[in-house]
Amino acid sequence: MLTRLYGIAVTTFLETIRQPIYGVILLVTGLLMILNVTLAAYTLKDDNRLLLDAGLSTLLLAGLFLAAFSASGVLNREIENKTVMVVLAKPVSRPLFLAGKALGLFAALAVAYYLMFLLFAMAQRHAVLQNSSDPWDFPVMVFGGGGTLLVLLAAAFCNYFYGWEFSTAALAFAVPTLTGAMGLIAVFGKKFALVPFWTDMIDGQVVTAGILVFLAILVLAALALAASTRVGQVMTLLICVGALMLGLVADYMVGELSEQALWADIIYRTVPNLGLFFVVDALISPDITIPIGYLLRVSLYAFLLICALLSTAVALFQTREVG
Repeated sequence: MLTRLYGIAVTTFLETIRQPIYGVILLVTGLLMILNVTLAAYTLKDDNRLLLDAGLSTLLLAGLFLAAFSASGVLNREIENKTVMVVLAKPVSRPLFLAGKALGLFAALAVAYYLMFLLFAMAQRHAVLQNSSDPWDFPVMVFGGGGTLLVLLAAAFCNYFYGWEFSTAALAFAVPTLTGAMGLIAVFGKKFALVPFWTDMIDGQVVTAGILVFLAILVLAALALAASTRVGQVMTLLICVGALMLGLVADYMVGELSEQALWADIIYRTVPNLGLFFVVDALISPDITIPIGYLLRVSLYAFLLICALLSTAVALFQTREVG
């Protein structure tokens, strides 16, 4: 059983990273991280707070679109094209098939999020140039920008001369290259002077906030997988967007009313409280910190949500006609 589960997960992972939308979203996210540095320079207050908010929001929205499109691509498309029958005709149960799809999807999202978070950290290190006299962060520009360009050129070279699949090659090159670039950025100051490791980089609170955003993306991916058992790509995306919007405002809109009105209590208990995962207000407040206990509790909440959504997906998929 474990061998079949592993095979389905690996196949799903490769299918996900080879989807054109996967690479497009990664490239767009990288461009948005660069644009955020410029767009955040017009607040007339603390521009870097807006940069932090915009960066985490970009990560969340990019993860939302990745989860929705990828889940629909690896599951709903197989159901519509009847290719799922080839796998289910073998000694593979539907819950095992769905579990393998979920693991492969989560792994692909983890790789994508890791790369996006590296770009986010580089943007935060560069920070906003609030004054004309502020220096450019040349290590970020040279190592980050140069590393990204090197990855694209290497993937194009291998695709042209060796026939490698471009997105797969780019991803294989991007992980070690951008990790190395981040390591170099962490030991160089803005003027290429050697500094203690991780000076002027993001602190542990921002990393914790990034982990919480990733947990929210996994919850949305589980929801997208459940929706993909019954509806198409567009409707899956709409369901995920609606869940994200309701989840972010549920605590403020119906949290207090849940003890007074039955309808509010039903909404509050049904909609995942995704506001718990987006803690940018705590980051910009000097008097608030995110304790490790909070991270553990929210991680447990995310785990239970994912289990519930995947159980729902199994129930929906069990009665889905695929023949």
